[in-house]
Amino acid sequence: MSSIILIGGGSASGKTFVSKKIIEELGSDNVTRISIDDYYKDLTNIPIEKRAKINYDSPSAFDWPLLAEHISELKKGNSINKPIYDFTIHNRKEETELIFPRKIIIIEGIMALVKKEIRELGDAKVFIKASAETRLIRRLKRDHEERGRSYDSILKQYFSQVIPSYEDSIGPSSNYADMIMENNGETNKALNILLTYIKSMIN
Repeated sequence: MSSIILIGGGSASGKTFVSKKIIEELGSDNVTRISIDDYYKDLTNIPIEKRAKINYDSPSAFDWPLLAEHISELKKGNSINKPIYDFTIHNRKEETELIFPRKIIIIEGIMALVKKEIRELGDAKVFIKASAETRLIRRLKRDHEERGRSYDSILKQYFSQVIPSYEDSIGPSSNYADMIMENNGETNKALNILLTYIKSMIN
């Protein structure tokens, strides 16, 4: 049976970086990663102009029943067809990705520790913490270079949606974490502790 590692934290706190380091160290034959971003709700029936105005930093933006179902299936050793989210159109792509169960399944995203029904499926819960300044700088770079967004739109969303969401939902979810990792640049010590723990789960 697969073990589920939930990795939460604010936007651009370093969740994906930590997840990829775990895979790099333990191997993709032992670990697979699922981004909660891919579980934004299907908005096919909503015009793209309206989709762009939705608050994607709210818990209500996610398809929690589908995510819970998929995590449960992976824990039982079954494969899933994971949705693929396209940030350029604010919606899922038509195609899905076949995900096979591994010894370790990383579920990573800003809301990973927010919902009780998801936390109850996790075998370990990690919260990545970074300063607001660090997260903003990283988000500006990522959203501009990888998601094709203007700096003005990034800043507007950051102050109107990202910060309130962190204060209301994401930040408080750190109270449910088994481990809190500081990631303002140097994560080696905390990452090594996490890797040791995950290795013990594999063995």
